[in-house]
Amino acid sequence: MFKKSFWSLLVVLSIVLLAACGSNSSEGKSDSKEKTRTVESAIGSTEIKGSPKRVVTLYQGATDAAVAMGIKPVGVVESWLETPTYKYLRDDLKGVKIVGQETQPNLEEIEKLKPDLIIASKVRHEQIFDQLKEIAPTVATETVFTFKDTVKLMGEALNKQDKSKELLTKWDDRVADFKEKAKKNIKNWPMNVAVVNFRADHARIYQTGFAGSILTELGFEGPKNVKDKKQDIVTLTDKESIPQMNADVIYYFMDDQDKSVEKAYKEWTSHPLWKQLDAVKAKQVHKVDEITWNMAGGIIAANMMLDDIYDRLGIDQ
Repeated sequence: MFKKSFWSLLVVLSIVLLAACGSNSSEGKSDSKEKTRTVESAIGSTEIKGSPKRVVTLYQGATDAAVAMGIKPVGVVESWLETPTYKYLRDDLKGVKIVGQETQPNLEEIEKLKPDLIIASKVRHEQIFDQLKEIAPTVATETVFTFKDTVKLMGEALNKQDKSKELLTKWDDRVADFKEKAKKNIKNWPMNVAVVNFRADHARIYQTGFAGSILTELGFEGPKNVKDKKQDIVTLTDKESIPQMNADVIYYFMDDQDKSVEKAYKEWTSHPLWKQLDAVKAKQVHKVDEITWNMAGGIIAANMMLDDIYDRLGIDQ
């Protein structure tokens, strides 16, 4: 009888000890996931606990990057065109709350969402950083078009460094592939390129920014006759300045819905100086999507733009 009671008691104690060990192990794992990390960004150091799940993105490139990383934000700012969100992201953003505009986020709506992370940019939101940080941990990029910086920062802030590294590695591989094939298939490589935006009362050449930085990374050179290669936007107000657009290839976009823009476009492109441009004579003038090439600013859009370039230049991927 004694032996039977002893062994029964021993079994019960073993079960209790195993359960306690299992509980401690689970708690250890939970503590690991909820560990507080320090993330450095354009606004300094930010303490972030665990892996945020309720994310608000305050610029287009961050919204794009969130989708690329498999994160559905709880709140995003309204898109510049195709409101409320760009069509290429719309399926992934169904049910997501719009929290104002990129230049003027609605702080009350953001607070209602109870976010655990806000992604901002210094160029847009520096004046409201203190208010944003009162709502939730906030990180920021310097500007809105450096998509690789956005992906890297969001990987750190979301505790998804492996995913951000994967996205950036794939991008670097595609860039290397393009450079190799362009050098092999295009006789006059590297090509000079001009990204032109026609407006109602003027035209613009984008040298840097989203599209310009990608084209530079791919190995393109800027317009042949623009002296200041670091100037972000070259504004052309008269037709005599058309020679500044001169390049081996021209990619252009404009507002198709605005009749005054359409009229201006016809005036620019019917001018004798336009017809003397190298790209025009070589039939290397291509209309492109304004959202992909200028407005979206994220890694998904960057890959869409690269697809476009492969296709327009007749290079197989």
